[in-house]
Amino acid sequence: MNIQSMLKKAQQLQAKMTQVQEELKTREVIGSAGGGKVKITMNGAQEVTAITIDPEVVKSDETDLLEDLVLAAFRDARGKVTTMVEEEMSKVTAGAGLPPGLI
Repeated sequence: MNIQSMLKKAQQLQAKMTQVQEELKTREVIGSAGGGKVKITMNGAQEVTAITIDPEVVKSDETDLLEDLVLAAFRDARGKVTTMVEEEMSKVTAGAGLPPGLI
């Protein structure tokens, strides 16, 4: 494979990756904690779009528990987004025939 052909493939791959990234921004995942009592919705750009908290866990003397649940739900959502993005990007780059690290 010559360098010109490789560069052309890299440009096509970059365009496809940009398209997938835009599509991922419209997809959402929900991370949860406390058996679903705290939920965080996050899009593919790792932006939090919603937080849902069951009133049952809102107790003034247990704010530390609520904080822990929100943090756990956030981490769960972020992990799911990371996995989703990695899976979609690997579909784009699979079989591209380009050297590792080029894109």
